Amino acid sequence: AGDGDCGHTHARAARAIQEWVRARPPPSSPAHLLSALADLLLDKMGGSSGVLYGLFLTAAARPLHNRSDLPAWADAVDAGVEAMQRYGGAAPGDRTMLDALCAAAKELSALRSPGANVVAVLTSAVESAEAAAEATRHMEAGAGRASYISSAQLLQPDPGAVAAAAVLRAVLEGLRG
Repeated sequence: AGDGDCGHTHARAARAIQEWVRARPPPSSPAHLLSALADLLLDKMGGSSGVLYGLFLTAAARPLHNRSDLPAWADAVDAGVEAMQRYGGAAPGDRTMLDALCAAAKELSALRSPGANVVAVLTSAVESAEAAAEATRHMEAGAGRASYISSAQLLQPDPGAVAAAAVLRAVLEGLRG
């Protein structure tokens, strides 16, 4: 969905995660898992995506330090999105990965409801993220690399938004599998 750089960056991250999981069991605590993934992505992923995912995961780990119930996961996603916005400078509507992540976060807030079905809520979040990623196709870029390119040349959805939606889809498939 772009010049290939975003895809290569995400492929490098996926390979690093696969190697990491093969080398040692991942931490069992959600907070420690997210913190370790943040460190790994900051070290191995590279690019602005690596920094942004690192920020997201570091912030998301905090609400999970003392709890791991479903509302804590909603809080974690909100904390990650807020960190990305604060440090990355983008906002929903800027044609970035935040468009997909904010759409997902809005749906994931349903995890705060008693008796929430995690797979149903995550399915809705993934569908919203994918729709939001597709909607970036028609947006004016307000941040990120695309903001340096003429909007007449931006014919594809934002690659970061597409990638973020794909990551969420992979989490959903992992839970289903």
